[in-house]
Amino acid sequence: MHNEFIAKRFRETSGRLTLNMEALRRFDDVIDLSIGDTDFTTDDRVIDAAFRDTRAGYTHYGDPKGDPELIDAIRRAWREDFGQELSPDEVIVTASGLIGMALVMFATLDPGDEAIVFSPYFAIYREQIELAGGVCVEVPTYAEEGYAISEERLRAAITPRTRLLVLNNPVNPTGAAYGREALELLVRVARERDLLIVADEIYTAYLYEGDFCPIRTLPGAKERTVTINSFSKNFLMTGWRVGSIIAEPELVRTVNRVNGALIYSAPSVSQRAAIAALAARERIRREYVAKYRERVFYSADRIEKIPYLGLCRPKGTFYLFPDVKRTGLSSERFCAELLERAHILVSAGNVFGKAGEGHFRIACTVDEARLKEAFDRMEKLSF
Repeated sequence: MHNEFIAKRFRETSGRLTLNMEALRRFDDVIDLSIGDTDFTTDDRVIDAAFRDTRAGYTHYGDPKGDPELIDAIRRAWREDFGQELSPDEVIVTASGLIGMALVMFATLDPGDEAIVFSPYFAIYREQIELAGGVCVEVPTYAEEGYAISEERLRAAITPRTRLLVLNNPVNPTGAAYGREALELLVRVARERDLLIVADEIYTAYLYEGDFCPIRTLPGAKERTVTINSFSKNFLMTGWRVGSIIAEPELVRTVNRVNGALIYSAPSVSQRAAIAALAARERIRREYVAKYRERVFYSADRIEKIPYLGLCRPKGTFYLFPDVKRTGLSSERFCAELLERAHILVSAGNVFGKAGEGHFRIACTVDEARLKEAFDRMEKLSF
């Protein structure tokens, strides 16, 4: 197809977060640390429950807003875990957290509206904001500051066109996690400047210090917070494509309208699996998430012994975000060297925003033996 038939916003293809299939084909011993896909298969109890419900006839269109049983299960789990009541009108089920975030951007941004993201940020946020006609505004955070959110830098980024700010907690790619003090800062600023907070909270089970606090549970936050959740990471269900949005009823209705124009409803079978996953959530966390904690801490210890790398130790997720400044190379150049010389595939930090330059992301989604081999190879390199 001729390039002129492609919308201008899609003609630029560099700097995107995608799976590098060419690299995987080039070498038969590549260790792939680039993709945030859990390597454990979904728990058998979840699969078996979904299979039974499939046989029982859950293969048709369901309620566009979500399976009522799943919505009730989400509300019950939220109440039990976080002590906050939700009405059915405050919940909608989506075909993944990723779709959920895109739906919120379409539902809230008018052309030219600005959305603040804290950089480094999940790379797809920018595309979602821009597809909705918005402008992505980066507020940097830095490893030497523990990726803390600076009130001064945040306030300086707000303009009359600022509509919302996106909070990812814990953070992909840095592994940072924000406690109550940081969340209270965001709520205070959002209330003062009449902003919406869009909270991407899909790694809540992967928090290694303290208990997770959803920002919408803080005083004054509920009415101006949209919470994005997903079953992909917390429940090892990346391929099932099911998530949820928690928001005020009027916004949920608007999201449902947009969703109806795109996909109509989340997959029926996946929603039945999600019901079983919520029922088994404590067992899943105990049996699987603990293994990722071990991998992350092992990887951090190994990275800290490699002379050409630096690291702000992660507090959550299953990612690490080492810096390569001592090598004198750019993020992309370093990652290319790592692939060529050690056959290790990682994600260049610059795709996660301007503040990601000089870093690369490791996903601890392979077993410890493969991680050991990866770090053994890295230790043999010099820059």
